[in-house]
Formats: sequence, structure tokens, C-alpha cells
Amino acid sequence: MGFERASKMLGLFDNSPDPASRAALLESFRRRNAILDTLFYDVSVITGDSADILSDHPSAEGAVLIVPPTGEGSLILCPTIEDFAANGGAGIGVMAVAGVGGSALGSAAFARNVADALGRPVAAVVSGYGLTDVAMEALGGFLWFGVFSGLRQSLEYWEKLAERHGLTDKPGEPGAIAWTRQSLDTQTVEALLKDDRFRFSLIVGHSKGNLVVSEALYAIKAEDEKRLKDLAERTLVVTMSARIAMPEPIDALDIIGQWDTFGAFNSPQLIAPDIVVPQAMHHTNRKFFGHLPVTQTLRDALAGRWDGIAAPPKRAAK
Repeated sequence: MGFERASKMLGLFDNSPDPASRAALLESFRRRNAILDTLFYDVSVITGDSADILSDHPSAEGAVLIVPPTGEGSLILCPTIEDFAANGGAGIGVMAVAGVGGSALGSAAFARNVADALGRPVAAVVSGYGLTDVAMEALGGFLWFGVFSGLRQSLEYWEKLAERHGLTDKPGEPGAIAWTRQSLDTQTVEALLKDDRFRFSLIVGHSKGNLVVSEALYAIKAEDEKRLKDLAERTLVVTMSARIAMPEPIDALDIIGQWDTFGAFNSPQLIAPDIVVPQAMHHTNRKFFGHLPVTQTLRDALAGRWDGIAAPPKRAAK
């Protein structure tokens, strides 16, 4: 029934003669998820001019925000990658991708926490809320995003088995869930990582944002395995609040809260966490009990292990 609902909803949107009707319907989801983001993210760190900028662009799916540390100026909204490049994107080596509701405010808040941990500006890709997300809603909501990670791992296993026994002449990543890459956020992350003008040495995702990062990396693997290997040698991926399968040779540093049942539900059991934060749940909002303290947790996790320039740290065996 879920797939049928998704098809009907997407068909309704695609065939609608009135783009305004489609936008209005999506906006109802976006408003709800913007409210969710005020619960899940540390939105109090976004104030003044930065808050004013985001109030005019609540969704901005696929846009890039340049978010400096607290007290170091206002954020910059870049609707396109060219805008990002024009605003000094080449000098930014850290990317953050939030999840849950996907509003620009939630994305900015998460990126501000990351920027404060590192003491440098961060490029935040806005998850937004588009037609691909509506399909996921029809399948049961973003509560189920971990299912796609589990499906990805299963498909990879059978694909490798078939290759090993010569049963396929088309090696590479499985295509059964390629529809997840239709979202603008995934396309933007992929484009940024493939653009030689930029050099990211750290990518930090949270919740469903980890799936966005994963799918972008899988897309790169399918197209250019050498580029993926280069990324693996110079880039550290950190996942927070949900463990997601990454393409080899990418190896992520996985962080999750001790009480994060939401994240655990969406995490394949075969992937063990590297860091379990005591008494932390899924949300990162410091105003609420049980939050995952992004800034301090990331600062502690990377202390002496990442300098933002050199290759990622040597990982201890899980």
C-alpha cells in the first residue's frame, strides 16, 4: 500500500497543471517539519541577521549555507553551487548535512554546532523537503530511512556474490534504490564532492542526513571509483544519531546516543558504533533534556585525530 500511495502522490504532483497547487501541498509538509527541526536541532544558536535570512527561505532544498562559528558573522545563503564558489566556497573544507525535518533553520543550527566545535566555517547542504521525501512519507515517514540503508547492504552482498561467481558482467552499485538520489540535497552533495574547486576533509551528517551523504558517495562510486578512493584517503565522514552503510573504501566514524532508540531503529545492526554518548537521545537541542551535545562530542571525538588539512586519522578496529 505504501508504494501505491507514493506513486499516486507523485503522479498527482507530476501531472498537476498548477505548479502552485503542488507547492502548496509540499509546503504543508515543510511547515510541519520546520516545527520538528525546532525540537530536534539547537535552533537558539541562529539569531539576528542569520535568522532573518532563513525566515525568507524556510526550505531551500539543495541550497548551500556558509555557516561561521558563533560570533563570527552572519551566515550566507547560496542557492547554487556557483554562488557557493563565488562566496569563498573553495576555502571551506567541512560539510554538514542535517536530517529529520530538513528545514534551512535545522540545517543552519546543526552546522553552527559543527562550526563551533572546529572553530571554522562550515558548508551546510539544506536537506529541504521535495517529492522524494513525499514518497518516503507514503512509505511511513522518515522514521523508515534506515530501511534503505539495510536494503543497500543486502543488495551489495548479493551483488558481490554474483560478481565473484561470474554471474554478472556489470559490477558496481545496486540500482534498486537509485530513486533516493533524485532529491536535490543528494545531488548537491554529490556535485560538491565531484567539483575540483572544492576539497572537503570532513563531512558530518545527522540522522537522515547520513543517508544523503551515503547515497551521494554511492553515486560517485558508480561513476568514478578512483575519485571515491581519493575522497576516502583525504576525507573523514562522521555520522551522528544513525549508522548508515557507506561504500568501500569509505569508513565512517559513527556516533550515537545511549538512549537514542530512534537512531538505533534506523541503524543496521551489523554496523557497530564507535562512540556512544551517555544519556543522549536523538535530538541535539540543548534546551531539552537528553540532547546529544554536538559541539562537545565532535570536539572530543576529533581531538588529536583530525587537523582539517591532513589525511583522516587512523581508525581503531571496531
